[in-house]
Amino acid sequence: MVPLSPLNSLLFVAFSLVFLAVSWKPLHNPRCHGFYRFFAFEGILFLVLSNHPFWFDDWYAPKQLISWLLLATSILFVLWGLHMLRTVGGSRARTAAPENFAFENTAILVTVGIYRHIRHPMYSSLLLLAWGAFLKHFSPAGLIAITATTVFLVFAGCIEEKENIAFFGPPYLEYRKTTKMFLPFVI
Repeated sequence: MVPLSPLNSLLFVAFSLVFLAVSWKPLHNPRCHGFYRFFAFEGILFLVLSNHPFWFDDWYAPKQLISWLLLATSILFVLWGLHMLRTVGGSRARTAAPENFAFENTAILVTVGIYRHIRHPMYSSLLLLAWGAFLKHFSPAGLIAITATTVFLVFAGCIEEKENIAFFGPPYLEYRKTTKMFLPFVI
């Protein structure tokens, strides 16, 4: 295991404080998806900082190629997902979810674009980012971090499913029948 350098430790604390500030409201409500997302962010931060010395080692090794593919797909998913939320979803305040960011509170159920295939492209993006960072260098600490991060993202997705059912009602239940949660054609 490669311990975090003093600089990376400082970066971990600094970014954790940013995540803490951004997630302050959700951290007060373990029944909202943002609560679990905070811990996923922390796991991803650890994976990126602990594995960054290995990001450019042995470029053509299979694990590196897969890692770069996951990281690139992560960027595609988040950009496409945000674009669809902004252009199609609109915005509407949700009194039942005051912890949400404005872009999460769509007025319209988005079922086109990337949302035609998966219901949670943002969490998919985080999963791909986490696994891409993990594949850069295997370690026991990394295995613990990727496992915890995956679990936290699955919890966040499941809780957001309940929130969406409560907000959108039967149309969301129908939408769930035609899409996967995180990865097209897989899960």
